[in-house]
Amino acid sequence: MRGGWTYMMTNRPNGILYVGVTAYLAQRVDQNRTGKGSAFCRRYGIDKLVLAEPHELITDAIAREKALKAWKRAWKVRLIEETNPEWLDLFDLIA
Repeated sequence: MRGGWTYMMTNRPNGILYVGVTAYLAQRVDQNRTGKGSAFCRRYGIDKLVLAEPHELITDAIAREKALKAWKRAWKVRLIEETNPEWLDLFDLIA
């Protein structure tokens, strides 16, 4: 079975957050950045990858995505700031 990723994207620091799951992180983030992916990302100009978590199994990534989507916004912001306090776009690190 293939591994996967959970990830969060935003339009600006402390902006609108998008939580997603994918088996191919660089490809999926590129799709969202260029308007060919999520309609939500396209609508709100979400184009910065601010968090990415690898998982050995795609099923684990899906479970994590569901959990993250249920989190309060403050918890998501804290998770991002623990690993990426400057809210830098991490796309170039994974592309």
